[in-house]
Amino acid sequence: MIYILMGKSATGKDTVFSKLISDEELHLKKIIPYTTRPIREGETEGVEYHFVTEAVLDELLDAGRVIEHRRYNTVHGVWSYFTVDDSDDVRTDAGYAMIGTLEVYEKLRDYYGSRYVIPIYLEVDDYERLRRAMDRERAQKNPSYEEVCRRYIADEHDFSRDKLEALSIRVYYKNDDAGQCAARIKKDILLGTFMV
Repeated sequence: MIYILMGKSATGKDTVFSKLISDEELHLKKIIPYTTRPIREGETEGVEYHFVTEAVLDELLDAGRVIEHRRYNTVHGVWSYFTVDDSDDVRTDAGYAMIGTLEVYEKLRDYYGSRYVIPIYLEVDDYERLRRAMDRERAQKNPSYEEVCRRYIADEHDFSRDKLEALSIRVYYKNDDAGQCAARIKKDILLGTFMV
């Protein structure tokens, strides 16, 4: 199974994801996405993302290894985010997890099959989400509040209820407390709640 954590920016995906990945009872392996954006303060290569150049992306595309690819026109230029088939057959292993978007979920579901790809949607009150995003950006060496605002507005479109419904995503995990949220998700994984 591939569990894909999704949600608007600043919904605590990284924190919940870390708790799930580090839980020895779940035995989840991490799928690390790729990006061409610059590494942020506090990030580590191969942990949050594989940070690569456009040339590396082109090589992976030419080799047919890119499962899904998105480009975002940010205030800093165009950045790519993408998922690479790293040759492990996820259909034969215990479980994987990654953070993604609705588009990532849809492309991986189509690539591996809906039986193997499970959406986990996190949500947080809009005020709290914006506060978290601004606090996180303030901690950066060169904060870009314009980019925070762009992402916030884009998320309203990208994660609209219509789009969630179109992909049959109807179960949401409220993330007011990351520990409690991760515990609810863990319980559902162990109980096989996601199994069709």
